[in-house]
Amino acid sequence: MTAVNSSETGTALLEPVAALEARGIVKRFDGVHALNGVSLSVQPGEIHALLGENGAGKSTLIKIITGLYQPDSGQIVRDGNELEFANVRAANKAGVVALYQELSIIPTISVAENILLGEQMPSRGSLVDWGALRKRARAQLDRLNQRIPLGKLAGQLSPVQQTMVSVARALATDARVLILDEPTAALTDLEITDLFAVLRGLREEGVAIIYVSHRLEEVFELCDRLTIMRNGETITTKPVADTTVDEVISTMVGRSAGELFPERSTATDQVVLTVEGLNGRRVKDVSFQAYAGEVLGIGGLAGSGRSELLRLLAGAQKYSSGTVTLAGQRLPHAPGVGRVLEAGIALVPEERRSQGVIVSAPIDDNIALGNLKAVSSLGWVSDRKVVDLARDGLANLQIKARGPRQAVGQLSGGNQQKVVLAKMLARKPKVLLMDEPTRGIDVGTKAEIYRLIRELVAGGTTVIAVSSELPELIGMSDRIIIMHEGRIAGEVQAEGADDELLLSYCYGKTD
Repeated sequence: MTAVNSSETGTALLEPVAALEARGIVKRFDGVHALNGVSLSVQPGEIHALLGENGAGKSTLIKIITGLYQPDSGQIVRDGNELEFANVRAANKAGVVALYQELSIIPTISVAENILLGEQMPSRGSLVDWGALRKRARAQLDRLNQRIPLGKLAGQLSPVQQTMVSVARALATDARVLILDEPTAALTDLEITDLFAVLRGLREEGVAIIYVSHRLEEVFELCDRLTIMRNGETITTKPVADTTVDEVISTMVGRSAGELFPERSTATDQVVLTVEGLNGRRVKDVSFQAYAGEVLGIGGLAGSGRSELLRLLAGAQKYSSGTVTLAGQRLPHAPGVGRVLEAGIALVPEERRSQGVIVSAPIDDNIALGNLKAVSSLGWVSDRKVVDLARDGLANLQIKARGPRQAVGQLSGGNQQKVVLAKMLARKPKVLLMDEPTRGIDVGTKAEIYRLIRELVAGGTTVIAVSSELPELIGMSDRIIIMHEGRIAGEVQAEGADDELLLSYCYGKTD
């Protein structure tokens, strides 16, 4: 505790010492400010949300806090003591541990070994004391009320179990400041409930938790205070109870939450795509038409066949029967992705990191890979054309990057999504298929994606987009089709659509 003077009484008051503080952090890359005087303070026994758009500087701040980056100026203070973390191991030794969305679980070794990974293994002479190892690992899982089999290979665990093992590993290092980056991205609602129970238990133990999430409903359910960043600066810090979702959104993006969705007005009566009697593994007898200048939203519960429908249309999955007609031309049965792309149908997949981009490759190479004809002549690729194509994508989609040669894996999630979009838009498709186009993206970047979609359809492109979020489905679409158990359960115009009706279609009610 730190003593401070009260101006009214002249008496000393005790101010709690923060578990962790970042004071005036400045970080530049290639002369550009990524962080400009950022400050953050989290108390022991507090769950503190760190919010902001993709590119606001959250990831850079976390990397500085955990020793991965060194600040150009500013201080990191732990329990009142200024520290310099030369690397991640030094931060971990000081009790500061970060768990990222892509968990560092080793799938081919046991749960117990993963929990004590990086720690000194208990041994008898030159041999590992497996009994002592399992006892220490079990003690950490017991703190989390988890009964995960210690001998099971980590790769065989569910996503939430892998998250729990990662938390147990952090506790094994005596973590007192735990940073969680999008921990619920791969979890079901029930698994999220289990994780929240664990985090509340850690809060009771006095662990300070920094919680990074784009899901604001989680923040309001779980967190005590929040800090909002924008453009590399700290905008505000306040108790969660003293604000609202709309206020948080407007602070994050600098505009009203009601301005997220552009106006509709571009749909025509010109049929671009006709699907008749389409059948796949789950999709059953699906028929519909899509029009030029239209955003056709596809909704439904997980497993309803909505994503499979996009894969069938994109040629990524064979259909057993049915027909697909594009601009009056019937596509051959099972044409494959390449021929469908050439015909004018492009897919932006849900799993952008594994299916949409090569994260280790630079932006320009990623965009060029989907557009080899545009950047080559007589079998030779033109470096100039590759760079020019990438620069067009960077400018048109406002991708925040140091340049076209920056690796995609170094970009924020929203900017990675924009790279996938840039690659597909360079093909000038007649129909653009988008599977969960804003998943894992902050509200500001969502608004940019919605704007881009509207610009596309204004130019005559047809967009067919799957979303699991009903407000998004209504806001971005002109017309909505809801699927249930592989079939179309209902169709409505998006303007004035009723959430309750859409949800009833999701559960199979068609009357």
